[in-house]
Amino acid sequence: MAFNLTLPVRFADVDPAGIVFYPRYFEMLNALVEDWFATLGFPFKLIHMEGKMGVPTVRLEVDFMAPSELGESLDLALEVTKLGKSSCQLAVTFACEGQMRLKALVVLVCMDLGARAAMPWPETLREGMQAHCA
Repeated sequence: MAFNLTLPVRFADVDPAGIVFYPRYFEMLNALVEDWFATLGFPFKLIHMEGKMGVPTVRLEVDFMAPSELGESLDLALEVTKLGKSSCQLAVTFACEGQMRLKALVVLVCMDLGARAAMPWPETLREGMQAHCA
């Protein structure tokens, strides 16, 4: 089951040509991941500030399919395609009115911020992630 989020393309997202400046897609992707973790009961404040964990992106592959313009709404979707002991692979898509704009493969790792090393996903988080497996 995919996790979905709709985001508007704002003025701050576009370049002088009126299309999304590609780094802004990465900020939207991070917002998608952050909102997904929050729905799993692990908001980033809890993870990073209180839990002293991180979820850094260690791999990111992106295909840009078509430009997005100011005023459009983008439908973002995230599915877990692999779930390991301390990592997960996500398939992410951005679309507008059914037209694919971006496809991404993202690998996140659960990290102990103090040790600066990978650690296993907390079991309750892992269980929630499994509900979004493709």
